[in-house]
Amino acid sequence: MGSADNKKSRMLEIFFRAMKGENITVKSLADEYGVSGKSISRDIGEIKNFLCENRELVGNTELKYSASSKSYYLEFDNFLLSRELVSIMKLLIGCRAFSKMELLDIVSKLKNFTSSHDRTMLNQIISKEMYHYKEVGSDCKSVIDNIWQLTRCIYEKIEISVTYYKMARDLVERRIMPVAITFSDYYFYLIAYRCDKDDWKPLYYRVDRIVNIIEHRKHFVLEEAHDFDEGELRGKIQFMFPGEYRKIKFEYSGESVQAILDKIPTAKVIDKAGNTKIIEAETFGTGINMFLLSQGNRVKALEPPEFVEEMKQEIESMCNLYK
Repeated sequence: MGSADNKKSRMLEIFFRAMKGENITVKSLADEYGVSGKSISRDIGEIKNFLCENRELVGNTELKYSASSKSYYLEFDNFLLSRELVSIMKLLIGCRAFSKMELLDIVSKLKNFTSSHDRTMLNQIISKEMYHYKEVGSDCKSVIDNIWQLTRCIYEKIEISVTYYKMARDLVERRIMPVAITFSDYYFYLIAYRCDKDDWKPLYYRVDRIVNIIEHRKHFVLEEAHDFDEGELRGKIQFMFPGEYRKIKFEYSGESVQAILDKIPTAKVIDKAGNTKIIEAETFGTGINMFLLSQGNRVKALEPPEFVEEMKQEIESMCNLYK
């Protein structure tokens, strides 16, 4: 093989090694291939020129130099960057929805998108969190497998039967029409309509409590009036407690009104009186009561009357525990 062929072969190997996430140093490559550092530098220069001149083929792919590690690394515009990956990993660890083995597998795959230098840093950053990681309790074999099967059934509009543990630990079987999956406070939820009822009331099933899924041959059709918008639901429901739509109003006298607005996406401040803010929000069900009660005497319910009464009764019940 001639010197020109050796050079092409060497450049291809350097490029593919960079694609795998290796950090490329001139000295180590020169020693490995038995050539001068200038030869490796010229190879790297040609690779950089090729990437620059062929953006229609490779996109915004660049071979960049890191002064701290004195090495070159490949950066892809359409790939996740290390700074994005660490944010995703932190979210996955914090949600606690997956088993430790599932999470380890996901994190391991995500780390393949990083350079060897960043991979070492990421390992050190998350190693303690992974060691102490504790997933929430689950009845199913795999939350990820359940989500994927349910997602496919939603997309293909397949009627299914699920075997499900209710909150009181009763094991029931339901034939349902799955319409959406959402995530809230550590858990994934399946939103579905019952096949044996025509009230079209959306019901919520925790995905981790579904121990068996049977797919039926029958497909369902949803009329526009019953089509489901999980994005709208996410803004109006708290703790995934089902119930009727209502608009509530309450006073808030705490220091961080932004925390309230962040927790309740539909909330808005409609009036102020000193340090007290009057907040209005669109909600579904009574799950919002749990959150507002956690704010103690910083919250006072104002409207509607049934919302005020629910809050009063809960506070009285709590007081009776200490008599």
